[in-house]
Amino acid sequence: MGKIIAVVNQKGGVGKTTTTLNLGYALAEAEKKVLLIDFDPQSSLTVCMGYDDTDSLPCTIATLMQKVMEDLDLPEDCQYIYHPASQSSKTLDFIPCSMELSAVDVSLVNAVCRESILKGILGQLAEGYDYIIIDCSPSLGMLTINALVAAQAVIIPVTPEYLSAKGLEILLKNILRVKRKINPELEIEGILFTMFKERMRLTQTVEDIICNTYGSAIPIYETKIPCSVKVGESNLQSQSIIQYAKQNKVSLAYKALAREVAGDE
Repeated sequence: MGKIIAVVNQKGGVGKTTTTLNLGYALAEAEKKVLLIDFDPQSSLTVCMGYDDTDSLPCTIATLMQKVMEDLDLPEDCQYIYHPASQSSKTLDFIPCSMELSAVDVSLVNAVCRESILKGILGQLAEGYDYIIIDCSPSLGMLTINALVAAQAVIIPVTPEYLSAKGLEILLKNILRVKRKINPELEIEGILFTMFKERMRLTQTVEDIICNTYGSAIPIYETKIPCSVKVGESNLQSQSIIQYAKQNKVSLAYKALAREVAGDE
């Protein structure tokens, strides 16, 4: 059964989508069967996969969530499992998202077993993959709770900035609450530093704060994802940085992260 990983942080702009996309590609290059799930109504991962007109997609993760809430049968896999538009990868699939997921988020308030809707969907898919990676929305709402209930592991991308570090405490409390009350299998896989500028004093200061505060209780990845303008360029081309610039420092870092993730198995 595949390992389900939620990439979570309630703060936006910390590299959740970039991490989901490039970790997925790196694992796929290592011959792992990977499914990525865009679980953010902003649909950034879907756009990065080459599907700009997200509202025209006939079947998305929102469709699946709605069908489960209405106790309807899910469609065939081929109707909602897509492939990157820029590459016919045999080992990387993804389920897209659209703004419709915002309406589903509201509907979850009154749904039966509302925290476990996504878990029910992924339970039918996990056998076919080595890894399922969920790109979560920048919030601590019901969508993120669904991702935490469905997952066995959490990756927390954090930029080396004071406000990013400050928000970690609230996030960790919510993860531990889900673990204690709903999903005892949930573990924090690690804190991942992204947009890392090693020579900046602020970067070193925030890194020290996070390591000293949480390092004894929570794993922190040895790999740190550096800054590069190539990431933005690759997104514009609907490619992962690994496709766009294989020898770029960010590409190499995500390959190293994939080895860390796979090495934990």
